[in-house]
Amino acid sequence: MKKILIVRNESSEGGGLLYEVLREMNISADEIDLAGGMPFPSPLDYGALIVLGGPDSANDTTEKMTAEIARIQEALKAGIPYLGICLGLQTLVKSAGGKVVKSPVKETGFRGPDGQLFRIELTQAGKNDPLFENLGDNFPVFQLHGETVEPTDSMTVLGIGKLCRNQIVKVADKAYGIQCHFELTREMFVQWMDEVDDLKAIDQEKCVEDFCSFFEEYMFTGKQLFRNFLKISGLA
Repeated sequence: MKKILIVRNESSEGGGLLYEVLREMNISADEIDLAGGMPFPSPLDYGALIVLGGPDSANDTTEKMTAEIARIQEALKAGIPYLGICLGLQTLVKSAGGKVVKSPVKETGFRGPDGQLFRIELTQAGKNDPLFENLGDNFPVFQLHGETVEPTDSMTVLGIGKLCRNQIVKVADKAYGIQCHFELTREMFVQWMDEVDDLKAIDQEKCVEDFCSFFEEYMFTGKQLFRNFLKISGLA
């Protein structure tokens, strides 16, 4: 069975719950850290490609981002299953001809400027998509982004948010991108709250309270989504 290739855009932004699911399902993975200077190998030898978040913009013209976009295009052309999280969504949409633009609202943590929880509502297409099998129609989510995507007409929006609309986008038969974060473990959450400047600027006590209040739902949603993706990929 082929391995999964996991790509970090920022050393501290790992796969979190994804790793737990891979261990549970006995699926092997190679991981590279682009922020640490590792090269992005060809995805053609892998059964699926997962690209994680980071502080870069998909619009950057750096050598790192140029190579990343090229590798994702290579994966799309070959029909390799793809899951992008946060920046991984933006690079996916950019690679397939869509746009990455400034978000109308900088979304940080669990609540927006209006004090309401960030929730993702599935569209009808999302409700019918196997990525959300055995899941509900809406979820509380964690956000950390200042840019958003404008999909092309050939792409399908599977999930929408109240403030930043295009939250989950399907670009090809097995290629998905998610703007919000479903992957946080307790340890990741604590680390990010300690290290990320945008998170230091919000009401941290309230953010911790929110995470604790729906921790079980959050864990279940993230793990089930990753299991579904692995099933779609033919690896589970």
